[in-house]
Order: sequence, then C-alpha cells, then structure tokens
Amino acid sequence: MSITSKGIFYDGRSAVPTTVELFFEAVKGHIIFQTELKNTEVVIDFSLTKSINTTTWLINTIQFENRGTTLLLQHGDDPIQLIKVTDQVLITAIHQYRKEKGLINWYQTLVQKPLKFHILLALFLITTIGLTYLYVLPWVAEKSVVLIPEDYDDTLGENFIDEQSIFGKPQIEKTKALNDFAACLQLNNRKKLKFKVIDSEIMNAYALPDGTIVVYTGILNEMKSYDELVALIGHETAHVNQRHAMKMLCRNLSGYLFISTILGDVNGVMAVIGDNVNTLQSLSFSRTFEREADEEGFRIVTQNQVNPKGMVTLFQRLQKEHGIEIPEFLSTHPITENRIESIKKQIASQKKQYTEHLKLKVLFEILQK
Repeated sequence: MSITSKGIFYDGRSAVPTTVELFFEAVKGHIIFQTELKNTEVVIDFSLTKSINTTTWLINTIQFENRGTTLLLQHGDDPIQLIKVTDQVLITAIHQYRKEKGLINWYQTLVQKPLKFHILLALFLITTIGLTYLYVLPWVAEKSVVLIPEDYDDTLGENFIDEQSIFGKPQIEKTKALNDFAACLQLNNRKKLKFKVIDSEIMNAYALPDGTIVVYTGILNEMKSYDELVALIGHETAHVNQRHAMKMLCRNLSGYLFISTILGDVNGVMAVIGDNVNTLQSLSFSRTFEREADEEGFRIVTQNQVNPKGMVTLFQRLQKEHGIEIPEFLSTHPITENRIESIKKQIASQKKQYTEHLKLKVLFEILQK
C-alpha cells in the first residue's frame, strides 16, 4: 500500500518551513519527499540509497512524537531536521508499520490510547492507591512488629503507665488479690504478667504490651462468679501473648511506619510508636484480633478446668452495658452476639466436667468487697 500526502519540512538551518509532497510505501517502509526549492529527495528506508540527490534516514534513528493530531518525525543532531504530518491516514499507516516492526515502546503505546482509556486508567490507579492505603499499608505495618524487639514492649508499657498517672485511683489490696488470683491459673504467658485494679465505674479492662493488665472495679463489681473473671483474664492474656497492642499501634500508624519498614529502619519504627504510646488506653482491636483473643482465652479457661460459661455471661454483661451494637461490617469489633454464639458452640462441642476452685472463689469474694 502506497500513500501520498503533504507535510511541513524544517531543514534545521532555516526557520522557514517548506511544504513538501510525501510518498509513503508501506511494504518497504520508506517516505520520499522533494523540497520545492532544492528538489532534493529524502528516503526513509532500512538500506542506503546511492543517488547523490537523495538523503536516507534509517527508520530506527528517527524520533517520533505525537502532539494531538500531529505526528512529528525528527532526525539528526546537527542540524535537527523535522517533518510535521497532519494527514491522519498517513499517521495511521506509519504507526501501523512501526507497531509491526516493534519500534513503538510501552510509553508511546500508552500515550496514543483514547481519552476513555486514560480516564479508566486514572480511576483504576486512584482505586488501587485507596485500597493500598486502607488494607495493604496496615498489613505491612502490622508485619513490621517482627522488626521490633519484644523488650521494647516493656519500655512502651512502662512509659504508658508513667504518662497515664491520673487515670484512676489504684486499689492496693484488690491489686494484690487479683495477682494472687491470676497466679493460681496456667495462662501460657511468655512474659511476666502484672495485674492492676483501678477504682472506676468504667466496665472495662485492657492489656498493655509489657504484660500489665488493668482491670476497673466497674467490671469487677458486675461479675457474679469467678468463672467470669477467669474468662476476662484469659482474654486479656491472649492479647499480650499475641502482641495485639503493638500490632494495632503499628496498623494505626501505618502511614508513618511504611517508609521506615521498607528501609528497615527499626529505630524509626520504634520512635514513631513511642511518640503515640498515649493511644494505648483507647486502642480498639480488630475483629481478627478479638476473635483470636476469644479463642485463646477459651483454651486458657478450659485448660484450668474452669467452666467456660463464664465467658458467655461476661459478654452478655458487656453487651447489656453497651446497648444496641452497630452491624458487624461497620465495626472494628466482632458483634458481641456473634462472639457469644461462637463460644456457645465451642462449649457444646466439649463434653467436660468442671470442678469448683475454692481458692479462686475466696479471692474473687475479696475482689467483690
């Protein structure tokens, strides 16, 4: 297929353009044109033409540039010569030839895509970035916990206690009783646990990275049996064993930690976490972490021959305290009703006899005073 068209030629020496007649031979892949002034023939081909009036541009030395509906053919360094083509039929033929010969790189191919493609590509990139920020970065940040020595958990917990000196009045006698209560249990803990009882009406308890477990009198006073307290201790111990507090801190600070993690800057990761130690008290664990704590807590309860129905009654009290819950897909926590049903199924699957622990019962009564 041969195409004849017109183009604008710049010889690189004069600022005055020249209108030229272009001849493109698709089979051979060359363009021939003559200038009106010099009657010079220029050939683009893979072989050199011997005619003294002909200049040959090897096609693999030509730079092509798309500017809207115009194709620029540029050749040489000194001087730089240019042919400007606006005929879309000729532009399409040249593009097809270059594509067949593998002379178009990925960027040129991308630029030549239609507007609709670029809009869809932009939407894809925006969506990918959004999903990366919401899911990938937190996941990477959570995994960065393995870079942090477990000794740093102790430092973080101590700093939190120092900074939170006015979060309630410590109950010395009850703190001792709670530590004695926990000492009677096999908790599978990998680090020393320290229990603190704080005088407050808040129905809550939480675990710190250093193994400190804080329990408010508000939740202690609502319990009806030591089974519930064992369930609470088992659940919070599981958070410590799994380093859930450190993992959630990393997830919450994922944007800050990402670069430090990629660079392997452990000190940078630790510094960012340390600066946000005050968020530990209000930390909300994810659904996954809460389920892990429920499952491990259940194992701790049954391992100690304590009736796991205490977990059910404990969660029922918490459910009553917090009232109507939001749907699970909107919450970072498993909905309590679902957690209760899950525990009931685990209880039903076990055919065990549980004995009464007199020492636990006595210590629990002290905690209830």
